[in-house]
Amino acid sequence: MTYDEVVLQPAADLVELTRALVDVPSESGAEGVLADAVERALRAAPHLEVERIGHSVVARTALGRAERVVIAGHLDTVPACGNLPSRLVDGRVYGLGACDMKGGVAVALHTAVTVPAPTRDVTYVFYECEEAHTERNGLGRIAAERPGLLAGDLAILMEPSGGLVEGGCQGFLTADVIVRGARAHTARPWQGVNAAHRAAEVLRRLDERDVRDVVIDGLVYREALSAVAVRAGVASNVVPDACLVTVNLRFAPSRSPKEAEALVRALFPEYEVLVTEVVAGALPGLARPAAASLLARLGTEPRAKLGWTDVARFAAAGVPALNLGPGDPSLAHTPGEYVPVAELRSVRAALGDWLMMA
Repeated sequence: MTYDEVVLQPAADLVELTRALVDVPSESGAEGVLADAVERALRAAPHLEVERIGHSVVARTALGRAERVVIAGHLDTVPACGNLPSRLVDGRVYGLGACDMKGGVAVALHTAVTVPAPTRDVTYVFYECEEAHTERNGLGRIAAERPGLLAGDLAILMEPSGGLVEGGCQGFLTADVIVRGARAHTARPWQGVNAAHRAAEVLRRLDERDVRDVVIDGLVYREALSAVAVRAGVASNVVPDACLVTVNLRFAPSRSPKEAEALVRALFPEYEVLVTEVVAGALPGLARPAAASLLARLGTEPRAKLGWTDVARFAAAGVPALNLGPGDPSLAHTPGEYVPVAELRSVRAALGDWLMMA
C-alpha cells in the first residue's frame, strides 16, 4: 500500500489507530497525505460537518446543544530520527510523534467518529504545522480565515500531559542583551574593551536570579530567565567590540507581554535590550462550568502547564482552554518517545464519558 492509499479506521481499536497515524510520515509542511486520510475518515461519519483548510481538517456536530467544546490536535511531527515505523512493546506505542501528539490525535479521531450524539456540541480540529514557525501554524490560519470555527465554551488541546489536566500555559520572551566594547588587536588588548569579558556581568545576574513561583487558581507557574546563547567575535586576532547574550524568559500567564519586557529591561538597565519575540500565555480558566465538570469526571488534581502551547491562541480569542492528552511531555521530540496504551484508553474513556454527561 502506498501512502496515497492510507485508509484509517477510527472506530476500530484505539492502539491500532495510534500506530496507523504514527506510521504515516507527517513532518511539518508535509502533512497532506495524513490530512487526506483524516478527512476521508471524518467525511464517512454522517453526524459530522467537515471542512478542509490547507492541510487542516475541521469536523463539527450541529445538534443545537447549549455548550460547544473544541477539541484540537496537530497532525505534524518533528523530523524522524530512526523512530519509524511504530512498535508496540510492553504496553507502549513507540514511534515518531506517538507522544506529541498522534496518541492525542487518535483519541480525538476515535471520539469524533464513535460519539455521534454528545450532550455538548463538539468541534474537532486536526491542524498542520504546530511544530513549525508560528506564521505557518494551521490553528493560526483557521483563526485568521474562519475564526468562527474555533468558537466555544471550552477548548481542549490534546497536548501530552500524562492524562492529567494542565491549565493554561506560560508566556515566553526572547531578547538579545547587547554588551558593547571597543575593538583592538589581541597583541594589544589593553587598547580596546573586550565585550565578551564584560558580558560576564550579564551572565552573573542571570545565574543569581531565583526561579519565581506564581500561584494562579491554585496552580503553580514557575518563572525562569535563562541565557540560551552567547555570541561574540570578529576574528581570532581581534578583541570583540560587541557580545550578544540571548535570554529566554518563561513567565506566568498573569504577567502581560509588556510587563515581561519591563522585567528584562529592569534587570539590565545599562545595556541595550532588543526583544525579538514575546508571546502571551494563557490563564487556566478552570472555574468555568465546562472545565469544572471535566475535572470532576477525571477525579484528578490539575497542574500548571510549564511551557507554551496553542491554548494561548484560544485564550486570546476569549475561549478558556486546557491541555489534556496521553503521554509524558518530557518525551516529546526524543528518539524513544512513546505513549502508554493505558493512558490512550483512560483519556479516551474520560473524554467520551464527559461528552455524554448531562
